[in-house]
Amino acid sequence: EDASSSSSTQNSVAPELPGFYYDPEKNRYFRLLPGHNNHNPLTKDSIQHKAMECKRLRLLEEEEKQNQKTTRAGLNSSVLLQKRQLGLLSCTSYCRLVHELKVNCMQRRKIEIHSPDSSVAGTNNFKIIVADVACERIFTVNDVEHGGCKYGIINLSGLGKESLTVEMYDNLYFTNRKVNSVCWASLTHPDSHVKLCLMGIAETPGCASLLPASLFSSTNPGDRPGMLCSFKISTAWSCAWCLNPQADNCFSTGLTRRVLVTNVVTGHRQTFGTSSDVLAQQFATQTPVLYNGCRSGEIFSIDVRQRNRKGQSWKAIRLFHGSAVTSIHLMEAEHYLMAADMAGKIKLWDLRTAKCVKQYKGHHNEYALLPVHVNEEEGLLIAVGQDCYTRIWSLQDAHLLRTIPSPHPSSKDAIPSVVFSSRLGGSRGVPGLLMAVKQDLYHFSYN
Repeated sequence: EDASSSSSTQNSVAPELPGFYYDPEKNRYFRLLPGHNNHNPLTKDSIQHKAMECKRLRLLEEEEKQNQKTTRAGLNSSVLLQKRQLGLLSCTSYCRLVHELKVNCMQRRKIEIHSPDSSVAGTNNFKIIVADVACERIFTVNDVEHGGCKYGIINLSGLGKESLTVEMYDNLYFTNRKVNSVCWASLTHPDSHVKLCLMGIAETPGCASLLPASLFSSTNPGDRPGMLCSFKISTAWSCAWCLNPQADNCFSTGLTRRVLVTNVVTGHRQTFGTSSDVLAQQFATQTPVLYNGCRSGEIFSIDVRQRNRKGQSWKAIRLFHGSAVTSIHLMEAEHYLMAADMAGKIKLWDLRTAKCVKQYKGHHNEYALLPVHVNEEEGLLIAVGQDCYTRIWSLQDAHLLRTIPSPHPSSKDAIPSVVFSSRLGGSRGVPGLLMAVKQDLYHFSYN
């Protein structure tokens, strides 16, 4: 249960009085004060935070006691195999239940982070981690103590079934601005660069930068290329790289009320005006089409081969959420689109009929730009909520398979960032979930 639901359960015992909180343990009312007061810190926020922390500690204790906790009674590998052999389970149902069993048997283990510079590893809080397509490397954005962000790349090749060590290559590049969005870019070879969108502050404008990944390599430190592409823009909310050959070497940037598509080689730019800020973007691979999610709740697509025209007639597909769209993910066949918003709604849209076909319940979000992660190979959807819980759903039936509490106390500055892959570390890598929170990196083995 959420803190709100547990609070309503308490209030059902005694009548609710405006401005007062009923404590069932002490069997009395306490006055609530707006905001924070050092003499009487009893506020709604403090009560909710205490309830959430009690729930987190309880879940962590349960996970330590039960190595193989399942959401369905009697679910184990031997029973599933027996039912499959007797023909009591279809192939689809068997695969789905096996994945559910795997998810619920994942155990948390801390990863040791090594760095050529011993003073770097484990000194800054993780903010964002984004894996390349092969899941061999992870680009990290870390908070810096004196303010701003610092960048690095973690090599996952040392992540084995027995050894849980990774190498982190840091760099002197850092910024005093907030990083809103990160994506890998394939310019000279697959995932050769990293695209960054920085938010402007005060008189400092926003910035979109394309950095060579070789900046973070330990080889040939004296022969590192400089920043390949960087230009000042209004606040950049999102970015995406195009892998379709019809829009080769192009990336998009979601700005305040407009979309900018830039060709890195020629420098040519296209601008598409929108009625709202563009918070999420992704290119299709089969066609040069860009999908955009807006603060207004609208999702629309742009064919980048056409020129911008007055009005909005260039919008090919239009979908609508009731709140700001924070993340979108185009499914592999490109007939379906997963989208999440600031109301905590996660919906699967059929692009052919423009209708919502599934909804994944339980996600928590109120105002943060939180991504969703889809792994179609394993049939899983993963999302981290603003309450710092990592939730995993079955793609097929939208069933919530597991809720993972954060190893650290919940706060808006400690929301975990995750990566899930069947091959962490490359083609011969290990399957599992990576979770970065505070200064720590954890591995949840998926076997």
